[in-house]
Amino acid sequence: MKVAGKYKVKPGRRVRVDAMDPDSTGAFKKKDEAVAETESLIRKLDSFQEKLYAENKRSLLIILQAVDTGGKDGTIRHVMKGINPQGCLVTSFKAPTPEERSHDFLWRIHQHVPARGYIGIFNRSHYEDVLITRVHDQVSDREAARRFREINDFEKMLVQGGTTVLKFYLTISRDEQRRRIQDRLDDPRKRWKFNPNDLVERRFWKDYARVYAEAITATNTAHAPWYLIPANHEWYRNYLVARIIVSALKKMNPKFPPAPPGTAPGKIKIPV
Repeated sequence: MKVAGKYKVKPGRRVRVDAMDPDSTGAFKKKDEAVAETESLIRKLDSFQEKLYAENKRSLLIILQAVDTGGKDGTIRHVMKGINPQGCLVTSFKAPTPEERSHDFLWRIHQHVPARGYIGIFNRSHYEDVLITRVHDQVSDREAARRFREINDFEKMLVQGGTTVLKFYLTISRDEQRRRIQDRLDDPRKRWKFNPNDLVERRFWKDYARVYAEAITATNTAHAPWYLIPANHEWYRNYLVARIIVSALKKMNPKFPPAPPGTAPGKIKIPV
């Protein structure tokens, strides 16, 4: 089985996010081997992105979801470090503003989907409106089911319009989350990232596992698949995400557009 296929959720399968081993490192025995492979993938990603931007016909949307400290920021920083920022847009979705709350829950999302030629990355996304809202009983199960249908329709519309959609759930263990939160408190360089609310949400660990499983099961489609990524080891997480993105771009096969008529080599001489 190909690496991407191993972590891709099969449509119709009932998901259990706590069944994934977050410590998995696949076939790799050494970190250095995975890091070297990742660097090679990042170079390929840069080449594909340049062609996607030049072609200006299609786009790629990458959705990253995880519990607090799950590694969304780190994934973006490491995997996307080699591409031209001119063709990549990152959007982090926080709590909705009063204006955003006055619209449907997808209104603020649609404004940030990538335009043709771009790679868009969502650090959290429209899925927050069927995750945290359910854990804290802000929406009913019936409302959540309606939102699942609307999300599927929304993502299908994006795909039909030329956007490839990849959805990643980065899974870490509860012990690893504790270690990362403690590390933020102990390291002066990371202390700014500590949010006291992370300790509050940590109490709902099992509830988040349940709603994530239900959301992923309900919104995993052939046109917008979910990938469950073991993320206790950052280097393996980066490798998997990079490999899956490169595989998707390879399938998209973007190409440089032809030169304008009359501009073939030797046809035009630039005046001195």
